[in-house]
Amino acid sequence: MEIELRGVTKRWGEAVAVERLDLDIADGEFVAFLGPSGCGKTTTLMMIAGIYQPTSGEIVFDGEVVNDLAPRDRRVGMVFQSYALYPHMTVAENISYSLKLQRVDKATRRRRAQEIADLMGIGHLLDRRPAELSGGQQQRVAVGRALVKEPNVLLFDEPLSNLDARLRLTMRSEIKRMQTELGITSIYVTHDQVEATTMADRIAVMREGRLEAYATPDELYQRPKTRFVAGFVGNPPMNLFDAEVLQRDGQYVAHALGIEIVVPAERGRHAAGRGTVTMGVRPEHVLPGTGRHRGEVVIVEPLGREDLIDIDVGAGVLRALADKTLGLRPGDVVAFDVDTSEVQFFASETERSLLWD
Repeated sequence: MEIELRGVTKRWGEAVAVERLDLDIADGEFVAFLGPSGCGKTTTLMMIAGIYQPTSGEIVFDGEVVNDLAPRDRRVGMVFQSYALYPHMTVAENISYSLKLQRVDKATRRRRAQEIADLMGIGHLLDRRPAELSGGQQQRVAVGRALVKEPNVLLFDEPLSNLDARLRLTMRSEIKRMQTELGITSIYVTHDQVEATTMADRIAVMREGRLEAYATPDELYQRPKTRFVAGFVGNPPMNLFDAEVLQRDGQYVAHALGIEIVVPAERGRHAAGRGTVTMGVRPEHVLPGTGRHRGEVVIVEPLGREDLIDIDVGAGVLRALADKTLGLRPGDVVAFDVDTSEVQFFASETERSLLWD
């Protein structure tokens, strides 16, 4: 199923939830809607499902405008944050309930429930009730219930929010595996950029009801089109600070945080002579241990194989990923350098990238 949104807008009185959203989703593609709370991602999902009507614009399925089509006629399956399972029903009954409403015979319902449950790895749990299941098993039942209708589109509204971190990791893999095997066009709403980048083919980053960027995870990470995208996509987030880039002796030098940083010509020339711009450096490109710059370590956060540290350079703080063998502690003075091969620059006024627009 191909999906296209053409200038879709949703207003609640004077409040604008989504404004002039244009988006295309290819058949079989897995797309994530990513953004902070209140950015319009769930509202957009509800309009695609038919639960909300757009104020203006068109929602198109395989070339057909479906604005006036009822939710039950759109062939969509939906998985919510709350599993919304019927506590008095067994797993088989929960999965096959929509088939019962369609008056499908009992034997066929049981067979379909078994097939879907086997796909989700819970085929041995058909006779249990929700209270007898773990959170991950309940989530699999909720996904199975959406799949049993053989939908053309799967819609996920933050389905893993109620699970612990380890189980979220497992379920991310399970959902992606299932979607790839079945080839169902899927849309996944989340505020967790790790979920979006690990699962989606493309990510629609939303902010205040508008589409901020729409690209693959790698493109968003390596070529962010706006300062917001640069700071939102990536964990730990990018260092963003004011800088002035000047050309000197054939080099481009960024004056920032009270230090001078030589940047590659292919990047520096876009920012030179513009006055104050925003410079972005990811923590993995701040290199503690050697270099001509100095700063004081003020915070150390152990992450297992490495430490996330805050380096006070006098006029600001840089976050960096440090090798644990350095043994850094708060109060230490550390030498560091900056790998500027991936440095980003944004216009201070528009927050648009100076490199990729």
